[in-house]
Amino acid sequence: MSHTDDTPLMRQWREVKGRHPDALVFFRVGDFYEMF
Repeated sequence: MSHTDDTPLMRQWREVKGRHPDALVFFRVGDFYEMF
């Protein structure tokens, strides 16, 4: 999957991880949180 095919969540994740590469990132997906 190329970066141009990313979902909005993945685009946001890449942006956050670019600024904070050592951090765990929690995203709310529906009723749950996912950690990346």
